[in-house]
Amino acid sequence: MILLVLSAVLVLAVAGCGCVVWAARGGPRWVRGIAAATLAAGELVRGAQRSGRKRSASEQQFLGGGGDGGSGD
Repeated sequence: MILLVLSAVLVLAVAGCGCVVWAARGGPRWVRGIAAATLAAGELVRGAQRSGRKRSASEQQFLGGGGDGGSGD
């Protein structure tokens, strides 16, 4: 089941990238709409990755993880 879901996500990603390329070359209106949605989804994923990194860094600072592995001996 998980393989089916991952395959569907891969197909959608490849199709979205194809629409972005086609829209850049002047494709029809529906292709430009799919390309805009694909680019917006990419920005959302990128933003989530950035906030995840910031959150983990602030959690480490809050928890006192200074990168020394916690060895205070």
